[in-house]
Amino acid sequence: MYIHQAEQIKKIDNQASEQGFSLFSLMENAGRGLFEKISPLLKKENQTLILCGRGNNGGDGVVLARYLKQAGFHVSLVFPLSEPKTKTAKQHLDYYLQQDFTVEKWNTNDRYDVIIDCLLGIGTKLPLRSDVKNVVSWCNQQDALRIAVDIPSGVQADRGDLVVSEESEQPNIQLNHAFLADYTFSLHGYKPSIFLLPSGKYFGKTDVVSIGLKQTSNVNLLTEESVWKTFPKRNDAAHKGTFGTSLLVAGSDEMPGSAVLAAIGAIRSGTGKLIMATSHLAATTIASRVPEATFMLNGLETISEGEVPEKIIAAGIGPGIADITKAQKAVDELMKLDIPLVIDAGALRERKDWHARGPVIITPHPGEFSRLTGRSVKEIQANRIKLARKFSKKYDLAVVLKGKYSIIAFPNGETFVNPTGNSGLAKGGSGDVLTGMLVSMLATHDNYQDAVKNAVYIHGLCADIWIEKYSETSMVASDFAQLLPEVLGKIEGNR
Repeated sequence: MYIHQAEQIKKIDNQASEQGFSLFSLMENAGRGLFEKISPLLKKENQTLILCGRGNNGGDGVVLARYLKQAGFHVSLVFPLSEPKTKTAKQHLDYYLQQDFTVEKWNTNDRYDVIIDCLLGIGTKLPLRSDVKNVVSWCNQQDALRIAVDIPSGVQADRGDLVVSEESEQPNIQLNHAFLADYTFSLHGYKPSIFLLPSGKYFGKTDVVSIGLKQTSNVNLLTEESVWKTFPKRNDAAHKGTFGTSLLVAGSDEMPGSAVLAAIGAIRSGTGKLIMATSHLAATTIASRVPEATFMLNGLETISEGEVPEKIIAAGIGPGIADITKAQKAVDELMKLDIPLVIDAGALRERKDWHARGPVIITPHPGEFSRLTGRSVKEIQANRIKLARKFSKKYDLAVVLKGKYSIIAFPNGETFVNPTGNSGLAKGGSGDVLTGMLVSMLATHDNYQDAVKNAVYIHGLCADIWIEKYSETSMVASDFAQLLPEVLGKIEGNR
């Protein structure tokens, strides 16, 4: 489940050529793989249009057209921008014509059941030329199944921003200058723009087509298999000390609920003992919902003065904290400990020095990351992977950039995209639950990176399990109290 930037794909192609792989064969592999993925979506009586560009993306379309025609599908192969210019694509077009197959003329009055976009590939640069815009806008106005090869035309491989015009002579028709696909089949591996905004909205359902080359990348998509393989097994002879003592500095008289939700996330995720450093009022509220917790009253003030509980093996700070000054002093004290530290919400502020004895994990949403980086939310959403990686490396900490397809970036360059979750998580308190889960799993996992990945994946999976029975609209953060036992049971059962 690898994710490849455009530059990586170009290097892979060059290395393949240097190692004796025929580019003709690789394009043949791509076209055959596309046929295997796409043909089950079609009916033989469908009128299918394959729009090919002048580069190798168009060549992939030529090979796909040949396989579909050989299988008895009704296919029109069209070059609306002129015929291929690359050597390999020309060779495949010659072979296609030798089979007595034909190339059709571009006619905007024709109607099709299926439109397959092979116009542009990973080398796309914006803005698009006017002739490409016209073709893409025509495609988006057709009542047809739309399928993109590699990436939708008008979308860049590595960034999420694109050029969109809302001007139209027809009412209620938006002339999107990117192909709006129902399905996208990415060659060799996913491209970053699938997981960025607004580009991700244009891919539809996605899948990967192998072209026969070895997969390598330090950006990966998290999978349930990777989670249950790294989820710790509990020893039958264990006691509460086996699973560690976690500390959560959370809550205030103004926001006791945030601490409750963080405590639920922590106590339901495996930690042996939970200490809540909080206010008197928040402690009363927490005790009624999480009686297993113990308390350090006036906890924020006490920790900011350097008094930290002993024998804790993971800590988190931020949910429901109102006093920002004391929060920063408390962060300074917690950074002196050789334990993993999660920093969220009220404790997450710009710092010149993020150095700590143990691993630091920050969990910003795009607005908070904007304040940390000085970049606009729009720029962050269009370039989430790159910016999270850059910040992680610069400050030697782990970044969990929350949102649709949360990004997890580690200082060693390893980066992961989380596919789980839905809009049910777009409620106050969901992030507080995640902070508690992170702290708890950091206390029970041997490898802190596994703990972070597993917490983020399982947090999103809870929302996915919820919508199997209920609506996304109805989910609230307190539902994690019932969801975590169910989802963790599934994970442990698979393991």
